[in-house]
Amino acid sequence: MEGDVSDPGTLAEPMTDVDVAVYLVHSLDDNDFERKDADAARDFGLAAAAAGVRQIVYMGGLGKDDEELSPHLRSRREVERLLGSSGVPVTVLRAAIVVGAGGISWEMTRQLVKNLPAMVVPRWADTRTQPIAIDDVIRYLAGVVGVEKTFGEVYEIGGADRLTYVEMLQQAAEVINSRRVPIVTVPVLTPRLSSYWIRLVTNVDSTTASNLIDSMSTEVVQTDYSIQDIVPGEPLAYREAVERAIAEEKSG
Repeated sequence: MEGDVSDPGTLAEPMTDVDVAVYLVHSLDDNDFERKDADAARDFGLAAAAAGVRQIVYMGGLGKDDEELSPHLRSRREVERLLGSSGVPVTVLRAAIVVGAGGISWEMTRQLVKNLPAMVVPRWADTRTQPIAIDDVIRYLAGVVGVEKTFGEVYEIGGADRLTYVEMLQQAAEVINSRRVPIVTVPVLTPRLSSYWIRLVTNVDSTTASNLIDSMSTEVVQTDYSIQDIVPGEPLAYREAVERAIAEEKSG
């Protein structure tokens, strides 16, 4: 089955006889991503309600609601609201960077440390985040599917480590290159300039990179651990997540 969230007429058939819909959509490769994501979430919620879906599971972004959120994180919050605006209960899992083969944030990290012998990074690279392995993301997503006490709830998910982006780059370099990469932090480099630099040395397009980088000056760490009451188990450390991502890429 195939449906297009930007074309509401294509959603009815894939939704037929569906109890739970897992929503993992974003439009970060578009400068108008906030409008596109809002429209898609609203239409998806309408289609789910019309089909009698009992639950939507959505993965959004970590970040305190009382902080000034970036456009990317603000859009994630709006999608949470719009998915449920037609009455279908939404279970939200909020995460920071997901570490797994093919993921945009991971590809930026992997290609930077692989392609550069040294780096100059902006001051926001000292901001803390809480990366999570794709294996743990899937475990949490599967763990809330069909669980009624999670309907309408928001949960934070994260890996075992809280790291700055510089520390993430260093640990990834140690796994990939078996050595540390010299990194110098400078007070300049705007998000737009940073995105152009990333485009030069990785295959991540500058629009996606810029939209992600806008969020990197905001600390995004887990402050609530109630998800462990629903889905018990310890999450992987960042280094192990990196090792698994590399192994997955090598295996094809």
